Amino acid sequence: MTANQLRNPIAKTGMLIRRPVVEVFNAFVDPEITTKFWFTKSTGKLRAGTQVEWTWEMYNHSVPVIVKEIEPNQRILIEWGNYKSRTTVEWTFKPLGENQTFVEITNSGFQGSPDELLTQVSDSTGGFNLVLAGLKALLEHDIQLNLVRDRFPEGK
Repeated sequence: MTANQLRNPIAKTGMLIRRPVVEVFNAFVDPEITTKFWFTKSTGKLRAGTQVEWTWEMYNHSVPVIVKEIEPNQRILIEWGNYKSRTTVEWTFKPLGENQTFVEITNSGFQGSPDELLTQVSDSTGGFNLVLAGLKALLEHDIQLNLVRDRFPEGK
């Protein structure tokens, strides 16, 4: 690992979803769909230049989301987190034929000590892996796996 990677670590993951790019993209923009595999409530759809709030009711946690850029069916760029520790998340959508889309998620801008950075990158990578697996199950098989909800069951 280079010195720059240690100072500016990123979390990155990706997944092939066997659905058209328009469906996969819309799943992240439209909370009517997103709430089936990730957060439980949202104050609105993602639109460039707006702010929404995402809530995970099972964890009693909400986060402000500032939508920086939207390129339909290609890219979403947001800034999220509390005001002391915001990070940037970018989704890219690459169609692989008519009915397959490769989604890549990159989270950057982490702050803290080396140990804190390692924990944040690990947590982000693991979390976004669950999000993509949940999306894949939903869009390909119409199954809601509740992966995010079940990651930290009550009492654990």
